[in-house]
Amino acid sequence: MTGAFYPSTQPTPLCFNPTVMHRLEGRPVVCSPKQLRLHRTLEGLGWTGAIDEFNNDARLDVQSVPEPILITTHGIILAGFGRWRSAIFDGKHEINCIEYPLSEEETLQFILAHHQSRRGWNDFVRIRLALTLEPHFQQKALGNMSVGGKYKGSANLPEAQRIDVRQEIARAAGVGTRNVSTVKKILEVAHARLVEALQNGTLSINRAIQLSSLPKSQQVEQFVRYSEERATNKVIRRSIHQPKEKKASLDVVAALDALQHMEALLPGSVAVRVSRHKRTVVLVGQDLMAALPLQKELHLT
Repeated sequence: MTGAFYPSTQPTPLCFNPTVMHRLEGRPVVCSPKQLRLHRTLEGLGWTGAIDEFNNDARLDVQSVPEPILITTHGIILAGFGRWRSAIFDGKHEINCIEYPLSEEETLQFILAHHQSRRGWNDFVRIRLALTLEPHFQQKALGNMSVGGKYKGSANLPEAQRIDVRQEIARAAGVGTRNVSTVKKILEVAHARLVEALQNGTLSINRAIQLSSLPKSQQVEQFVRYSEERATNKVIRRSIHQPKEKKASLDVVAALDALQHMEALLPGSVAVRVSRHKRTVVLVGQDLMAALPLQKELHLT
């Protein structure tokens, strides 16, 4: 790293602890945004969480003093992705940073610990990132066994140690161990479309594992249907709770006749779905509303 360095009186921590590291003052430096980069794991997974942080940063008062970007001594960004993107976008030549002497594995653990409650860092994203630390935790477990004199020279972990590794992954991601096993299974059998939806938060882990039990061709089909149903239910809830004076008044009999007529002319144009709502709600599509003769039959008020 090059740039203007300012010495710190704060001692370098002897052991890594993300919670403690948040409170420590690292080494202040000034460097070019082009010197900094994402952790290779974030790049490898096509991570886009910085977009949210960039948008949030753009909404900040331009007169406010920006917080320093947290980095490692190798220029890997720990926190402040949005400010980094904003600095590059604005063509800035220098930005204030605080650097920490962390290893690659410690860097990812710091990133996960710091962003657990941040938007764009949902459980799936954090678990997927934490799973890349599995070899590191496995090697650590094997080392502990060798020191203890058990399984000396063994390259395999017993069940108890495998559970400990899973717990370490869960701790790094800030989730339960069950979700770690679930996400690992999803990544093995799920279609790429489901993984993308999990990463952007439009699909839950529980729903994804259900869809993953199907053949990949059916996974996408069922996911599309699930997304359509969820969107429809959202419209239904909004319609039900909307004040009556804002609702369009339709002649129910005429509307049903018009729908029946449309289905007869274009089979499959009318979709019927079962909803969890106790009330039966008929949603009239824009295609029906746009047909002038049918609008007259519906007696809109």
